[in-house]
Amino acid sequence: MFRSLIVATATTLCLVSGCTTNSVTGERQFHTMSFEQQVALGSEQYNPSQQQQGGRYVVDPELNLYVSNVGQKLAAYSKVKLPYEFVVLDNDVPNAWALPGGKIAVNRGLLILLEDEAQLAAVLGHEIIHAAAEHGASQMMKAQMLGLGVAAAGLASKDSDYATYIGLGTAVGAQLYQAHYGRSQELESDKYGIEYMVKAGYDPQAAVELQQTFVKLSEGRQSDLLSNLFASHPPSQERVERNRELAAKHSGGVRNKAAYQKAIAQLKKDKPAYDAHNAAQEAASKEDFASALSNVNKAIKLQPQAALFYITKGNVLRAQKNNTEALAAYQKARQLNPDYVMGYLGEGITAFNLDKKSVAQTALESSMKILQTPIAAFHLGEIAREKGDKQTALSYYQFAANDKGELGQAAQERAAQMQGLAQ
Repeated sequence: MFRSLIVATATTLCLVSGCTTNSVTGERQFHTMSFEQQVALGSEQYNPSQQQQGGRYVVDPELNLYVSNVGQKLAAYSKVKLPYEFVVLDNDVPNAWALPGGKIAVNRGLLILLEDEAQLAAVLGHEIIHAAAEHGASQMMKAQMLGLGVAAAGLASKDSDYATYIGLGTAVGAQLYQAHYGRSQELESDKYGIEYMVKAGYDPQAAVELQQTFVKLSEGRQSDLLSNLFASHPPSQERVERNRELAAKHSGGVRNKAAYQKAIAQLKKDKPAYDAHNAAQEAASKEDFASALSNVNKAIKLQPQAALFYITKGNVLRAQKNNTEALAAYQKARQLNPDYVMGYLGEGITAFNLDKKSVAQTALESSMKILQTPIAAFHLGEIAREKGDKQTALSYYQFAANDKGELGQAAQERAAQMQGLAQ
């Protein structure tokens, strides 16, 4: 009965939206979005998605270049000529994701687990297929057509350091990169990803090893850190065996271990620093702020160029009510990574609390150019209201009112006040 329901649903979707031929598999599928819509959506959501996942990794810019070059080498064999882009994110979770339109990201936490370039190619080839085969776009369209909608996406955990700042102001991006791919989509991405690997000259055995690594991680995971990874890319012994069967059909291929190890040398060197940073975050989550500050200072001493460390230091100092030193930490983070929103947000909110409204306004306006967030809009509304600029204040409050929590309620009240004054 359940299978009949699935078939009936799929048939209905085809009747309503029309079916097309999948350019990767050659199979019929219900129509998702036009090529132009997918490219536009991916371009629109690529930066917000990166901002919500730690921002681009900038300590070693050459690593981004290396990953992008491997990705473009594989993308050259894609049947779907999307404007592919590849970035490395400063995020501990061993994960990678793809948005419609070929916008792909891989986390620092995954790169350090890989052994060679062939394994990296297995990761990127898999994500290229998710984009080319319209997996993310397909899921979003199905949800909309079945009346499920696309929920406004905030952050994975309300306890996250970022949750205080990001709020719920961005919609589609996180929903897509946290998409829960089904078994058939994962097998499809494995199969055709291996095909691209082989065409690019890589050893497909690396795809087998990659899935073996994920299976081991899923069996031995000790925290919720990996929950999103295994929800979006469920590993299984079946995938290991399928990949092994596919790899057996091809012999040889390059591994490029030396080149890969050279590319991630900085990551490996900085592992003690990131371990200290993780210890700081763990201590902060338990409100042991003295230990948190000690650990984050250790991380900064080991690697003084990581903006992420200064963000955490600022958060800890703010929790200790030391806004003056927190402001300096956020400003340092902003200087180290001027394309990451968190430094500007921390600086702006902390400066606001210190009654440095000019500094706050500049920082918050800069943050809004990178990523529009309800909390930045609310504080800018407060600054405009104090200046007597009712129209600007109202505009900011109306945006902040999109937040689903207490901030949104406060913004709604402020907006009502502004509208009352305008009458």
